[in-house]
Amino acid sequence: MTLLCGRRALVTGGSRGIGAAVVQRLAADGARVAFTYAASAGPAYELRSDILAQGGMAVAIKADSADTHQVIAAVDETVSQFGGLDILVNNAGMATSGAVESFPPERFERMLAINVRAVFTAVQRAIPHLASGGRIITIGSIFADHVPRPGSAVYAMTKAAVAGLTRGLARELGPRGITVNVIQPGPTATDANPEAGEFADAMRERIAVAHYGRPADIASAVAYLASPEAGFITGISWNVDGGFAA
Repeated sequence: MTLLCGRRALVTGGSRGIGAAVVQRLAADGARVAFTYAASAGPAYELRSDILAQGGMAVAIKADSADTHQVIAAVDETVSQFGGLDILVNNAGMATSGAVESFPPERFERMLAINVRAVFTAVQRAIPHLASGGRIITIGSIFADHVPRPGSAVYAMTKAAVAGLTRGLARELGPRGITVNVIQPGPTATDANPEAGEFADAMRERIAVAHYGRPADIASAVAYLASPEAGFITGISWNVDGGFAA
């Protein structure tokens, strides 16, 4: 496929799970893709090698999204490698549970840094490089709108924050022809969120289609929003959740 031929993309947190599926899909659609990884060098370089073997172009960049300077450097390296940037996918994130009354401040700060500040930083650094037709897509969570269990307040707060940022950015960047959207996955099967076990069974009962999503389901939504066909879609929070919040 050549739908994204000539387009240059950066995916944060792209070595595993949903991020890796997004990298694979964008590359399959013809984009040149840079992606960051924090610690998983093996999977990152395996993913890069797979894409190169299929005739695509991929660059793996080590960057901890909790570190503002590393996020900035990742955007700069992408621009340097590709000569510009057209698509930014903010995928890096962390999820941890706990009651607010006992939630460790250091864990709060790290989750805020990765889930919110890193998104802002990457967007701010990317904006000068995005021309008309540019795309900013953030992977949020259905928990921004629907919190099904206690212990998720802080995580839900961070995902609601990026949804609000998305709406504001859509207003700021719309006149420049840049769209800004957030995809809010429901339960999706990854190494960090397995579809088997007591917790998964409880979540599955809430899903209208009665099964967990796949990373490729989220990647398909990203690919559509990144495509020329989605130029009139901006400022939305798109629930890709199998009816979890229905």
